[in-house]
Amino acid sequence: MNDDDVPDGAPELRPQLTPVHVPLDLPLDYEALYLGYQEAFHAYAEVHFGSREAAEEVIHKAFLEILGGWDELLRAGNLEQGAWAIVRRAIDDQLKREGRAPAFVINGPIAQALRATRDKLKVMESSTGLYAAIAALPARQFEVIVLRYILGYPTTKVAWYVGVDARTVGHHIRRGRERLRVVLDLPPDTRKTEGGGQT
Repeated sequence: MNDDDVPDGAPELRPQLTPVHVPLDLPLDYEALYLGYQEAFHAYAEVHFGSREAAEEVIHKAFLEILGGWDELLRAGNLEQGAWAIVRRAIDDQLKREGRAPAFVINGPIAQALRATRDKLKVMESSTGLYAAIAALPARQFEVIVLRYILGYPTTKVAWYVGVDARTVGHHIRRGRERLRVVLDLPPDTRKTEGGGQT
């Protein structure tokens, strides 16, 4: 049957065409960054927002921003650090818009662990101080402490995600732990820590 066989006024018999969405032609190195970092970015955001859905929304926006400034990020020299900076800023901006503290302060893994062991460790009164102290750490110290101790990534993986070597991660961990020790008025820890130093 062809068009000449269709009587006038008859309904259209040809299938309706629907638009086909052609995938964006993304730079290959952008796709590699996405595949390599999206797990960590989502986990990091989920710690802050308390739900995967909220984390995915924020990280989607962050990846769009990363893509929008892709050429500039490449020229800057350290792609990983630039991408992490965008993710941190997107998370901070969203938390400010919502007017709330990060979810890890309220119900994250640290809170759960402290609640489970508070009688044994006698830290119930200091738990709020710990959360506030973690939240007040400088950006890089906060980032490595969250990735290492809250999300449980090994130092080598933290180093890869953040775009620095493992010794630098160890340095930031030691400085972050020392800052927490001082803020929480805890005695010095003379045991060896990550990165070979002492706190």
